[in-house]
Amino acid sequence: MQGIALKYFMEVAQAGSLSGASKRLHVAVSAISRQISALEDEVGAALFERAPRGMVLSEAGHLLLAHARRTQLESDEVLRQISALQGKPQDEIRVGASEGAAQGFLPVVMVEFRARFPGTRFSLHVVTPPEAARAIARGDIDVSVSFNVDPVQGVKVLHSWRAPVYAVMRSDHPLATRSSLDVKDVLPYPLALTDDNSTARRLLNRTCALEGLELNAALVANYSPALHGFVRHSDAIMFAGYISVAWRLEEEGMVAIPIASPELQSRNLQIQTMEGRLLPESVMRFIDYLKAGIDKMEAGAT
Repeated sequence: MQGIALKYFMEVAQAGSLSGASKRLHVAVSAISRQISALEDEVGAALFERAPRGMVLSEAGHLLLAHARRTQLESDEVLRQISALQGKPQDEIRVGASEGAAQGFLPVVMVEFRARFPGTRFSLHVVTPPEAARAIARGDIDVSVSFNVDPVQGVKVLHSWRAPVYAVMRSDHPLATRSSLDVKDVLPYPLALTDDNSTARRLLNRTCALEGLELNAALVANYSPALHGFVRHSDAIMFAGYISVAWRLEEEGMVAIPIASPELQSRNLQIQTMEGRLLPESVMRFIDYLKAGIDKMEAGAT
């Protein structure tokens, strides 16, 4: 398979149409179409389903796209290694993470990693779990640290920890001495909730639906520092994973109490990479650091 044909194929897959790929590549539609047709002849299968509003990948197309993305990433890594041989190290690790992990946990791990490998550069993208999975599958990031409930195609889970949702409140809150809580225990108090894009909120909504409970939020925000501030200065309660709040608890005089709900216990914290990809050595080293850091943090939660 020729490089130019794969390049055009990837652009059509990304744009969803020949005309869209043409605009991105500044290449005539006819030239792109010829390359795609030649590529389909070579692999012996249709790579796209021609639809009225564009081109949709076939099953064979999905397989080839995953291969092409892995090949591109591995080619980039070879070029990086060649550059390093010439005295120009360029170790960059692209990380995707949920907002909670990105605020406190990840910066500390990155600092510790750079203390040992000072030539490392990081690119951090704060994304939702579905966005992280798509970015991993596209090759836009090397590794993600995010909460997931369901498996995702094209994404390999290297490490996974149970990540239940906790009720977070001030240490002098009336419920702060409890060893565990039911959802109904927190409902009489003001609630500070994330929006429906977070896994914690979706699981909380599902729990309330199953138990016939109604949520009445005093604050809804897609910015967790606002929720923390609201809780810190009132008798409000918020919901979060331990990795999102562990670094704040002692510093801000708050506690995190587990909730006795099967739904709120069903979430996992995962370290994810692209399925089938040969990861660079620097990324594998960083993943080892991530795992050690999460293991240590989880030990403190028990």
